[in-house]
Amino acid sequence: MFSQYVSNFSDETPELLDLLAGTPEMRRLSDVGMHCGCEYTNTPLYRKSIHPYSRLMHSIGVAKIIWRFTKDAKQAAAGLLHDIATPVFAHTIDFMNNDHLTQESTEDRTRAFIEDSEAIVPLLGRYGIKIDDVADYHKYPIADNDTPMLSADRLEYTLGNGFSVYHVGKSLIQEIYNDLIVAENESGDEELCFRSPRFAKEYAEISLRNSHFYVSDLDRFSMQYLADLVRRALEVGALGYDDLYSTETRVIGKMRTHDEISDAWESYTKISSVASSNEKPPVGYSVRVDAKKRYIDPLVFTENGVKRVSETDAGIRARIESFLKLDFGRWLHIG
Repeated sequence: MFSQYVSNFSDETPELLDLLAGTPEMRRLSDVGMHCGCEYTNTPLYRKSIHPYSRLMHSIGVAKIIWRFTKDAKQAAAGLLHDIATPVFAHTIDFMNNDHLTQESTEDRTRAFIEDSEAIVPLLGRYGIKIDDVADYHKYPIADNDTPMLSADRLEYTLGNGFSVYHVGKSLIQEIYNDLIVAENESGDEELCFRSPRFAKEYAEISLRNSHFYVSDLDRFSMQYLADLVRRALEVGALGYDDLYSTETRVIGKMRTHDEISDAWESYTKISSVASSNEKPPVGYSVRVDAKKRYIDPLVFTENGVKRVSETDAGIRARIESFLKLDFGRWLHIG
């Protein structure tokens, strides 16, 4: 995906990254989507607007961003491998695990996936890289950091959704990307930073669209519905837990062979709109779903030093504050 919307995303990358991306564990991610199973619904957004966007595309993009800004193969490899343990339907399984507000339950297997790989471990050893160097990308601030800071991971999926969902032009995305450098933030850590207020604002606006996209009634309802569907599939034996770490094609195929789960899956794929109400509807599937409020307040150079965009742009600050006040107390149901 990254190469589709940023033509000059990095210098030539180390051979190690290409070899790691070709391992079976990473190739599996080519059949695990970035939109957590919501892309299988029949809503207009997913039916008409989205280009294919897999976890493998995202992971390669993250690795290339990290390499461009650090020239450190260990950090880039950690970024490439950070989603290796992502299950089918991704964060929907966090909903199933009642962990969707922190989204940490699906990261538990990262080290095990790496350690158990007959392809990855020898590759790392050949390049003098230890498993500890790549098993936790959170320790590298350019790769990942705390909200609302900007990291390679957040940059990739923001620009990826900008291209695949919101149809932001490639030229603007390229300009946004080219404006970035590494600077020291208010905590003394390295962080990606914009040189120009214009592109910092452009990026912040795309990011805010993303923030609303991830907590929309449609996404929250669809992910909870699918989480309950997968939980039921496990209960009745239509799926085994290990199936969640295969591919979406395999899991959907297995669900379609079970009468009860097949009917539920077909109902899921027919969802075309979501409605909300203050009271729980007397019949039908309905849920109240809280959401993790993800947003990015990037750094930008100003005449007075490095600042957050919210410190320099009142409009962006107001929109962030409005987003953080969103309430998710209404009941959601099929419209």
